[in-house]
Amino acid sequence: MILYNVTVNIAPEVHMEWLEWMKHKHIPDVLSTGLFIENRIFRVLTTEEDEGFTYSVQYFLDSMEKYETYREVFAPALQAEHTEKYRDQFVAFRTLLETA
Repeated sequence: MILYNVTVNIAPEVHMEWLEWMKHKHIPDVLSTGLFIENRIFRVLTTEEDEGFTYSVQYFLDSMEKYETYREVFAPALQAEHTEKYRDQFVAFRTLLETA
């Protein structure tokens, strides 16, 4: 199994709006690609809230081929939409993991 993890630190002033948008717009859009088998979102508890709120957004796939399809076909537009909506209000990094 492949885990595509996106860690996002979002500014406090847009935190709740961002979380709702992620749950009701962005994550459903990612899942609608048909490539992912499961999704989870976790709040990271070890960060200071005055520095923003940090989340781990996790997407599970059953093959690297599906990840490559997502990365090449769908990710550019979905990431651009997120960047445009929350420009200068977030920092994100992505990690790809595989079940050992």
